[in-house]
Amino acid sequence: MNLLKIARVPAPTVSLDTTVIQAIQQMAEIRVGAVSVVKHDELVGIFTERDVVRRVAVQGLSMDRTTMSEVMTSPVKVAHADTKPSEALSVMASNRFRHLPIVGNGMKLEGMLSLSRVLHWIVEDLSQELTALDCYMRADGPGG
Repeated sequence: MNLLKIARVPAPTVSLDTTVIQAIQQMAEIRVGAVSVVKHDELVGIFTERDVVRRVAVQGLSMDRTTMSEVMTSPVKVAHADTKPSEALSVMASNRFRHLPIVGNGMKLEGMLSLSRVLHWIVEDLSQELTALDCYMRADGPGG
């Protein structure tokens, strides 16, 4: 399973000099909880709703003067397209975060996986498996 099939592609991005208010406005506009911070198409950080609270609001920083380079989370844990959804979920759960950037060679950003998307995929996959098992168990044909 390619993680890019369930991730947001392209991932929402901002630059290092994007202000907090600009990032928040972008997040609200496209209805996401995190944006990737990139420099020359390579992932250098992540900025989430939690960062707004913990690194900006609590510290009383100016949202229109503080930039991503000052408040982003870096380094960032990442996944690759060939990472299994269950592995991505495990990384997210054990580290207690809800967004996992997907990168290719050289930290080139390819997508953003959210906890809700991976959980939705896992539930859908398990539902299909359950339906197949139910059909198998109810088979009334020869040998059934």
